[in-house]
Amino acid sequence: MTRCSIVLALAFVTAACASAPPAPPPPPPVRPAAPAFEQKMAWILRLEDQRVLRDPAAPAPLPPTAVPAAVPARGQPPVAVAPPLPPVRPDLTMLLADDEARVRRRAALAVGRVGLKDGVEPLLPMLGDADPDVRQMAAFALGLIGDRRGRDPLVRALSDPLPLVRGAAAEALGLIGDPEAAEPIGRMIAQVVESGALAAPFDDEQEARRDIPAAAFRLGVFALVRLKSYDRLAAAVLDAAGQPRVRWWPVAFALQRLEDRRALTALMTLAGDANPYTRAFAIKGLGLLRGGLPADQHTGSPAVALLIPLVASADRSIAIEAVRALGRIGDPAAAPALLKVMQDRRASPPLRAEAVAASGEIRTPAINDVLLDLVSDPGPDIRAAALGASAAQDPENFVAVLSGLDPDPNWMVRAALASVLGTLRPDIARPRLALMLNDSEQRVVPSVLTALVKLRDPSLATVLLERLKAEDPAVRVAAAAGLGEIKPPGGGPALAAAYEAGQTDATYIARAAVLAALVKYGAAEAQPVLKRALADKDWAVRVRAAALLKEIDPASDVALEIRPAPTRLPAEAYAAPPLGIPPVSTQVYLDTDRGTVQIEFAVLDAPLTVNNFITLARTGFFNGLTAHRVVPNFVVQSGDPRNDGEGGPNYTIRDELNQVPFLRGTVGMALDWPDTGGSQFFITLSPQPHLDAKYTVFGRVIAGMEIVDAIQPRDVIKQVRVWDGKTAP
Repeated sequence: MTRCSIVLALAFVTAACASAPPAPPPPPPVRPAAPAFEQKMAWILRLEDQRVLRDPAAPAPLPPTAVPAAVPARGQPPVAVAPPLPPVRPDLTMLLADDEARVRRRAALAVGRVGLKDGVEPLLPMLGDADPDVRQMAAFALGLIGDRRGRDPLVRALSDPLPLVRGAAAEALGLIGDPEAAEPIGRMIAQVVESGALAAPFDDEQEARRDIPAAAFRLGVFALVRLKSYDRLAAAVLDAAGQPRVRWWPVAFALQRLEDRRALTALMTLAGDANPYTRAFAIKGLGLLRGGLPADQHTGSPAVALLIPLVASADRSIAIEAVRALGRIGDPAAAPALLKVMQDRRASPPLRAEAVAASGEIRTPAINDVLLDLVSDPGPDIRAAALGASAAQDPENFVAVLSGLDPDPNWMVRAALASVLGTLRPDIARPRLALMLNDSEQRVVPSVLTALVKLRDPSLATVLLERLKAEDPAVRVAAAAGLGEIKPPGGGPALAAAYEAGQTDATYIARAAVLAALVKYGAAEAQPVLKRALADKDWAVRVRAAALLKEIDPASDVALEIRPAPTRLPAEAYAAPPLGIPPVSTQVYLDTDRGTVQIEFAVLDAPLTVNNFITLARTGFFNGLTAHRVVPNFVVQSGDPRNDGEGGPNYTIRDELNQVPFLRGTVGMALDWPDTGGSQFFITLSPQPHLDAKYTVFGRVIAGMEIVDAIQPRDVIKQVRVWDGKTAP
């Protein structure tokens, strides 16, 4: 090639190189689409149901080196490819920093419900959130977790400008249970009293509000009850003479709950208040204090003269509390008033049964004679109460009465008799209880076993070991509890074997009872089984095992080992609109023997609990079930297919603790311990603040509360009809 040719060739190559485009800059990382609100809600529901803070199954992101470079087209420069960002991982702590206040608020509640101590640090900064709804929910969530690291920040939150936040902080401090929080809570409620915000009476709507000064006062008072701080409460609500400065039922509730004799003067005053709740709580307090009398004295209390006329009150709740209080005091002066109710067959059956039960504490021949007649009353509740009262009145004569009685046709009365026999002399009670072990109704046997344990029957170990293999799980529960109480040789291995045998049970109750009994044998016997139970098929048993391990070794922490909680719902179910964003307030109609009760569900506060109830109702689960528990002026309870308080749907659901208070007509989920809900539910007959944030509120009665008041034990739910905006009730 000539020199000229070489020059021309080089020039051509140079020109070609100069005309090639420069390599483009790397594109920005590929960002996944921001999750929608609906997706976030689905994540929150699923994670709190699994009791974890973040998704345990989320895939790990690929490392950058694993992303191949794009192959350029011929004649084009290589193209740099940025690795994608990791996928958004469902994480409650990340959602606490969401742009939307409603997401932060709901995520905070979920962190509290999950209950892990790892949730405390992420929640603390939220006490300073710009949105007050977020601040107050963060406070409530810290209370649900119950870790004392939250105490000082919550004390500072008692000075928040808004009563909404101050009340939530006080409630949380009560749930945490640190006594040092009592003094600042007492100051906060005293300031509300001094402000005059409590001067006007409150209507039903205001009772449930949390955004007014009265709400902060109410929640602060209830917190002092949980902290057992009578002194701080009295300093805020009583004057120098011991009289109430505030005549509102939360004050009466708190004074009776604390059971301090120094409250006697205030309770006497409040027992004459016009508000029925205030009166009822004050009357109950007088009974719990025995009218101010010492334990060995039964006469001379000024409370008795106040209480006797109230037995005839037209308000049944007042009458019932008066009857109970007189029974606790035991003054013979109350005998005529109680006898009048006991003998009046036109009286309300619940009131009459309460009078019979109360009469056992009042030692007079007149009452004893009436009780002997009532052991054959047509009403099983009256018969059961009469057996207990008669045995308390005159144990020796009671034995003679028993010899003339045939076995009661009602199994509940026979179970009550077994409990009564457990209070008598062993030589009298043991032979009768031995016969009752063969009762054809297995629901009687647990009461028999419990009575034999109290009497320390010589053959008890053999009986309990045998019944530990019974088919009925409730019988095994009683047998396990008895073995834990008397601790016979060989009981530990038998209990361990019973836990394994219980794996085939649909219900958790027997396995959990075995674990509790094993702890009584000591750590060496209990720990191997408890550690296996951390992976039990039922979350309720895992929770129980973790708590028992903590009892054996306070330094142990197995909270993470038991998670995630097994759930019954597929992941996609949490995205269903009725759960995350319900379109309507679903309602149900309970058609009972007494009439129809209409309930509006708390679809935002407890969506999974509501969904569970509706699912059961649509299968007809509740149809034909009875009100197996009726406690006047407290609750009506149903949802148990066994009708003895031990039954359920053969699975458990997680608690959805929320800020809705237990007022009259509130619908709650019954529990054995946390996260043991299923099908048993209750309706409160009066305010019950001690249940707040301890039991799931999932509805309220909006029509037919007079029907609930009229329900008696064994009344039947004929059917449950659901209205969800689509289906006719």
